Amino acid sequence: MSISTSVLGDLLQSLPYLRTQLYFKASLTALSHAMEDQVLAATLDKPLIIASFQRERFYRQEAHRYQRLSQRSNQIYVLSAPETDFANSSEYYEKVAFKPNDALTQEWHLVVIADNYATCLVCRESVGSIAKNQPILEISPSLDMDTARRFEGIWTSERGVSVKTAELLLNRILVYRPDLVGKINQARQRFGIGQQRLHFGTVINNEYACDIDTDPFVQRLVTYLQASQYKLHKAYRSIAALARKERLVNSISTAIRRSLDPHAVLQVAAEELGEHLQTCRCLIYRVQATEVQAIIEHEFLNPGVKSIRGQTWDLEHNPLFQEIMQQGEGVCVSDTQTDYRVISSPALSLIVKKFAIRSWVMEPVFSQGRLLGIVELHYSQLPSHEWQTGELDLVKAIAIQVGASLIQAEAFANLEELNKQLEALDRTRSNLIAITGHELRTPLSTIQVCLESLASEPDMPLELQQVMLSTALSDSERMRKLVQDFLTLSNLESGRVEWHPESLSLQECVDLALSRLRSRSSSEKPPLVKTQIDPTLPLIKADGDWLVEVLAKLIDNACKFTPSEGEITIKASQNQNQMVEVIVADTGRGIEPNRLEVVFDRFYQEEGALRRTAGGTGLGLAICRQIVTGWGGKIWAESTGKDQGSKFNFTIPIVQG
Repeated sequence: MSISTSVLGDLLQSLPYLRTQLYFKASLTALSHAMEDQVLAATLDKPLIIASFQRERFYRQEAHRYQRLSQRSNQIYVLSAPETDFANSSEYYEKVAFKPNDALTQEWHLVVIADNYATCLVCRESVGSIAKNQPILEISPSLDMDTARRFEGIWTSERGVSVKTAELLLNRILVYRPDLVGKINQARQRFGIGQQRLHFGTVINNEYACDIDTDPFVQRLVTYLQASQYKLHKAYRSIAALARKERLVNSISTAIRRSLDPHAVLQVAAEELGEHLQTCRCLIYRVQATEVQAIIEHEFLNPGVKSIRGQTWDLEHNPLFQEIMQQGEGVCVSDTQTDYRVISSPALSLIVKKFAIRSWVMEPVFSQGRLLGIVELHYSQLPSHEWQTGELDLVKAIAIQVGASLIQAEAFANLEELNKQLEALDRTRSNLIAITGHELRTPLSTIQVCLESLASEPDMPLELQQVMLSTALSDSERMRKLVQDFLTLSNLESGRVEWHPESLSLQECVDLALSRLRSRSSSEKPPLVKTQIDPTLPLIKADGDWLVEVLAKLIDNACKFTPSEGEITIKASQNQNQMVEVIVADTGRGIEPNRLEVVFDRFYQEEGALRRTAGGTGLGLAICRQIVTGWGGKIWAESTGKDQGSKFNFTIPIVQG
């Protein structure tokens, strides 16, 4: 059978005047060894010794000492919960194996009763001692587990207490070893166990009083051990706190290395920091020094705390943010109910009341003197949170890591954009080589053949000479337009064009663009061109020459891809944005929906650079886009697909009255 009652509890019930004290495991070990050494050093014969160990593994550490003690007395009883080979026996001393579920597994006892002195140690391990210190053991398993074990109990040299404790333990021994009844009765008779009477904690029968008062020395020993143990425990806690801090910083560093997505890194940082410091709310958001507000993107919340994610945070009227900008350091508010910066600011007072903020920290995220974001911590519970130096240092360390992650993500994004630009530049170079090679070589070859024929054949008929000259002139004009388009686009993209906006009539510009079309010499009949310009349209504000250039290129482009029996329509109307919208629509080849945007790229040719039926460099629409965006307008294409025709739309600002 097992016994669920506690020896310490039974002792306190029998002697209610006793008061327990807190002991660390190291203190109990030192006291136990002192009690055992006192027996080894004494000249007295056969004291009663009762030792109770929680587990066999603790007994094995002290077994050699009890073999030495057995030379001093035959009244030694050692109790332990067996784990391997511990069992009831009487070899050197009496071994008593109790059940693993006995209350003794939670206690530590040592009783020594001699003829002229007595001491006893009766302790019970605190239930939450190991659980409370489990975080330390998890973070640093190498730390001695005994530093986390605490006991409450009694150490005394008062004989009456020692005798009562011996009585309780001997009764417990008889439950497991009834065969020892004769030997135990001898000990009871010799030391008066179960026969003494106590009166207010004083032994009436005082014939066994201690000859030597060892209490002052032992009390000093206990005080020294306790103080040392507290210091050691505090040091272990500091080491554990430092380990937790390093683990937190390392986890965020790992997140930075694993992901170049700043959103993922910032969310990990908010969650890790908030959980580590047990805050009610942890916010991390991006903001620059010139901005007056920020949107909360990343947040850690404790259950029951109101969320701020997605809300706009006012910074212009936030004295804490302004102080950060002035001093370049974080700010700390221990109690928002008494802090003058909060009390004197209606905006902060409203935030504190709305989101139940009692303690507040704002730490800036800087990189090379540039503000990138803010880390905020909120505590809502009472009393207000007293910020410790270690906590603030940790927040600063995390802010540094966050800054590194943002710079890294920004650099990666810039690198990606640069790579895209380099790829586009490489495609442009390839297209430029292919198109210029084709567009220049073909007319040059034709001009060369015509001129060589004229020079080598003086007797050539006049009509044929005229054909040769006309062909050479046509191809030279084609080369001129190619070079002109290159120069025009280069000037537009580099910003070297001077704009001369003026008030214009759209109808006049359309007429000028159409006159260019009619003046073109072409062997093919152009498609029918219709205009539908509302005469009540307001005047537009644009550079006339460039507007005519846009219209002419869009009309010319429509003519290239529209058969002679097709139709081109030019429309214009005023939209709701105080702009005139112009539409050049045709019934020609059309554009695939996935190419409506790329048609405005430089050197774009729908049929490829070298296999197309329509001439041109692929620069016309790119030039149109540069011109339209130059006066603040937009240009886009519409088409439902191949052979469905297309529309090119662009906007022009109107003259403000």
